[in-house]
Amino acid sequence: MSSARVDYIAPWWTYWLHNFPHVNLRLQPAENTFRPQDEDYQQSLMFLFCVAAAGLGLNLLGLAVYLSCLCCCKREEEAEETKKPNSCCVTWAAVAAGLLSCVAVGVGFYGNSETNDGVYQLTYSLYNANHTLSGVENLVTGTMGGMQSGLKDHLSRLDEIFAARGDFVQTLQFMQQMSDNIIKQLLGLPDWEQAKVDLAAIADQTAFVEYYRWLTYLLILILDLIICLAACLGLAKQSRWLLTTMMVFGVLTLILSWASLGADIATAVGTSDFCVSPDKFIMNQTKDIISSEIVHYYLYCSQTLPNPFQQSLTVFQRSLTTMQIQVQGLLQFAVPLFPTAEKDLVGIQQLLNNSEGSLHQLTALLDCRGLNKDYLDALMGVCYDGVEGLLYLCLFSLLAAGAFCTMLCAIPRAWRQIANRERDYDDIDEEDPFNPRVRRMGSQNAQQANLHSFCSYSSSMGSQNSLHPPVAPATSNAPVTEYMNQTALFGGNPRYENVPLIGRGSPPPSYSPSMRATYLSMTEDQMRHFGEDFRA
Repeated sequence: MSSARVDYIAPWWTYWLHNFPHVNLRLQPAENTFRPQDEDYQQSLMFLFCVAAAGLGLNLLGLAVYLSCLCCCKREEEAEETKKPNSCCVTWAAVAAGLLSCVAVGVGFYGNSETNDGVYQLTYSLYNANHTLSGVENLVTGTMGGMQSGLKDHLSRLDEIFAARGDFVQTLQFMQQMSDNIIKQLLGLPDWEQAKVDLAAIADQTAFVEYYRWLTYLLILILDLIICLAACLGLAKQSRWLLTTMMVFGVLTLILSWASLGADIATAVGTSDFCVSPDKFIMNQTKDIISSEIVHYYLYCSQTLPNPFQQSLTVFQRSLTTMQIQVQGLLQFAVPLFPTAEKDLVGIQQLLNNSEGSLHQLTALLDCRGLNKDYLDALMGVCYDGVEGLLYLCLFSLLAAGAFCTMLCAIPRAWRQIANRERDYDDIDEEDPFNPRVRRMGSQNAQQANLHSFCSYSSSMGSQNSLHPPVAPATSNAPVTEYMNQTALFGGNPRYENVPLIGRGSPPPSYSPSMRATYLSMTEDQMRHFGEDFRA
């Protein structure tokens, strides 16, 4: 543990994850210090993934045992009152699976967004820190280049011009010493290029991985929601093929949920190990590149800590001031005697002014407040939003696994109830008018019989050359019971009317939809014969 920080305090969940047992693949305890290059530490994180894989194995084993018992143990036919509780059990299991799946998807969306926000804050801080370090490097390189090339050329030409005056030549030599002193101070600053710390490349790689991680989780969340809705639709429509398909996808999603749980918990534990003591890890990584005094200054940025670059910057400032005074004196006393020296002296003065501006920018960039703010923002993004989002994603994986496990238990029972219901319909007596299949077959047969009888009737009437004159029907005063007896005589079909028939041994059918379809399909000849017969 590093010393207490006022500006950064690790959240409680990082300490909770940090205290997880770290065991390597040989089942030996390992240190929980963040050491990503250490093989023992890598195995301790892989062990957490293996624990999730073991949970998946137990889950699949339990489902296999459940399905085997459901398929092999045949129960006797249950009474109607015992079938209702089973149906209610399937319904409530489907409702529970749907609710769990919806809650899991909501938690997953929140966790995915939080993790993405944390990683975005990390990459943004890395880009800012890289911009600062690149600015320092450019200022140092530009100032050194100006001192080594531009100032040297001006001093060489002035040395030739002032060759007759020893005091002016001595002033030029003193300015050369001040220039060497500035170069020496600039060389004492950290060389970030030599350290091979490319924060922009790290940020680019992190953003690339995070984009595909975010997209993968988004697709998983949408897939979970679609599978849940399709399973509910299959239960509502009692579609066995849809339920079977969703069962296969449910098993695949269950495997995916446990795999994501293992990856998330391993990442969360490793990140928490870093968040508990980030300063210690960074100082260990930079001890061979930058002095610990400089790293400590930027990590803590306290007012009580001295600036390790203050002495170099002070010498830089004093050397520039001294050189500017010397140049001003030469412009005042040497130019009247050597007019050709004015151009080089003005060039040196402009170079020193530019160097002074670079000095002010360098002082601002080397101050600890900028880099320390970027460092703290990165820690807040990773340790607060990032780890919190990973915990929510772990919760999503657990809820999704529970939802799909419940769904996989409910679907076989629903599938079996659908099969039993169809088998019960098949066992019903074909004479039973309440059998849906018998009713459908009866209605189809009746329509075909109506069509056949009407076609026979119309063709027979069209083929007659003459008809006997009709006999006026007598008014029937028969009571209602006689009509009911006639109705019973014709099979209870209300299509047969209680009127005298014309030239036929059986009553013609009344108007019905099937007759209308036949009438519309008749040719003009048939319609004319039918009209003549009807008028006769």
